[in-house]
Amino acid sequence: MLKFLCGVFLVLGGFIGPSAHAASVLFLNPGASTETFWVNYSQFMQAAARDLGMDLRILYAERQPEINLKQAREALQGPKRPDYLVFVNEQYVAPEILRLAQGSGVKLFIVNNALTPDQLKLLNERENKYPDWIGSMVANDDQAGYLMLKELVRQHRPVAAGQTIDLLAFSGAKITPAAQLREQGLRRALAEHPEVRLRQLVYGEWNRGRAYEQARQLLKRYPRTALIWSANDQMALGAMTALEEAGGRPGREVLFSALNSSPEALQARIDGRLSVLVAGHFTIGGWAMVLLHDHAQGIDIAGNGGRDRQVPLLQLIDRQQAQRLLGFKQAKDYNVDFRALSAQGHSPSYRYPFSLRLLVH
Repeated sequence: MLKFLCGVFLVLGGFIGPSAHAASVLFLNPGASTETFWVNYSQFMQAAARDLGMDLRILYAERQPEINLKQAREALQGPKRPDYLVFVNEQYVAPEILRLAQGSGVKLFIVNNALTPDQLKLLNERENKYPDWIGSMVANDDQAGYLMLKELVRQHRPVAAGQTIDLLAFSGAKITPAAQLREQGLRRALAEHPEVRLRQLVYGEWNRGRAYEQARQLLKRYPRTALIWSANDQMALGAMTALEEAGGRPGREVLFSALNSSPEALQARIDGRLSVLVAGHFTIGGWAMVLLHDHAQGIDIAGNGGRDRQVPLLQLIDRQQAQRLLGFKQAKDYNVDFRALSAQGHSPSYRYPFSLRLLVH
């Protein structure tokens, strides 16, 4: 019975650190507990916590912002507060969490979706109002959206002067900063390729089933579609299914791009059904754990790369790299020495070497 309970505790995200004085971290995961990306994200954080000797707990909001805020309120105003709260500005919840945290003594760190420029304007005088907000880390989402279309165009056969290439695009949720930035990158690439005609952009809400239904209609409406750009892997996989049901062959008549590194997406990249894959931001939470570990040790993390940092984690993944990442996903052992990434013992000029290359070199 004890063994079973311990197993359940680990599955839910808890980890008992080796020291009673280990820094405690609560991560408010905005995704669903069955959602591949966010589960993989949590696993990488847990790997970092184990290596660093930190006490990590993870709560899933099941993609419901009201649950996210309820969890934040209980953590920040309850009797057992963590040393650090890590959260995501998914569906614009960050300002309210910052407000809830005032006077709690809990240190705050934002990952993946930082505050928007408009939110930052409203939260002026950050230093005075939110002294416990110690930083944020995001990936290069704009560049990822740009790279996906550029690589799709590169792989497509050249077209004669005056001819066009029909494109469909599946963005995520309208009120998610990462989705907005990826779409911004897409439009930046479109401006460089007038031969590509964006027939329609729809919001698939990151959901495979929704994108499947949308793609069924769009492929009938635009039968000359040659490229499909997707802001995540689940929407790309849903659109692939719609194409296959219509008799098309992904990677041949229609080239697909996607972002994320679920096992199914990695296998599709290996098989060639997915022509372009960008991945790497599932590691952000793990790298954030290194920063929090150092902060708990009294290290000025802002002095080693800035308080709010954008890290170029999202990169194009070739078939060999996809195979390597797939092996890590299956073994759940990322073979990363997180302790070696700490700024402890380094000069003030040290910069954290966070990169997907640490996994797929």
